[in-house]
Amino acid sequence: MASIKLDLRDDALLDIVEPGTELEVLESGLQFLEGPVWHPVEQHLRFSDILGNSTYEWTAARGLTLYRANSHMANGNTYDRQGRLLSCHHGSSRVTRMEAGEMRILASHYQGRQLNSPNDIVVKSDGSIYFTDPPYGREAKVGIPRERELEHNGVYRLQPDSGELSLLTTALNRPNGLCFSGDESLLYVNDSPEYTITVFRVVADGSLQDARLFARTEGDEPGVPDGMKVDSVGNLYCCAQGGLHVFRADGRLLGRLLLPMHITNFTWGDADMRSIYITGISTLYRVRTRIAAVPLF
Repeated sequence: MASIKLDLRDDALLDIVEPGTELEVLESGLQFLEGPVWHPVEQHLRFSDILGNSTYEWTAARGLTLYRANSHMANGNTYDRQGRLLSCHHGSSRVTRMEAGEMRILASHYQGRQLNSPNDIVVKSDGSIYFTDPPYGREAKVGIPRERELEHNGVYRLQPDSGELSLLTTALNRPNGLCFSGDESLLYVNDSPEYTITVFRVVADGSLQDARLFARTEGDEPGVPDGMKVDSVGNLYCCAQGGLHVFRADGRLLGRLLLPMHITNFTWGDADMRSIYITGISTLYRVRTRIAAVPLF
């Protein structure tokens, strides 16, 4: 049994994770994991294997099962307020929603041009969908090499009922992970090659204003800013160099949960929402925490 290693910058990190907490290896030997998301009613985890072109489901009782083959190289996933799975796809440059076992396309083009490769995705309480669109899925490492049709890398807002797609910002180099603050007044978006987290004010019409630097991620270990979420008390967690970086709401770094491999994303789960499920490149981990997260629905 291995314990999670802590890079402690502030004792407040010990209110989140106890020293000596077990780091469980749940699955290993996969290809490039991303997009873990917990279903709070059915109590299962779903996550993507981008290079395996598959979406998997994991439960404590059954272990790992295949949920969706030929996933179009799905990356980020989330649930809407009705419990329907939303996914971003590198292979087809689409955002989709699963409905009665069928994949419905919600977004694929902006102003007549194909999206780059939707990456990560969140849903606001009013049902609107926000997602990032860097070009990683058009590159050889985690995608299908092909020319891009858009000149920008954007953050978008999608109205699922009307299909209206709004470009919110092109200010970031390669926007990747994103999440709302607990009250949804702020949207955090990170920029992988810049090692930055930018925070925007979300105004009444759903657009973004007043961008400012929230934090920079630091470390010489493998990793870049990637999956990102907030817990129930407002701390922000971001996958980056060396592991999971934890920040206070004011941007102060509390420390890092160090992982043995490059990690890409994470989510909270289990009945009490106090377990963090973390996707390494090839391995799925779990670690228990003292602070819970709010279920997606």
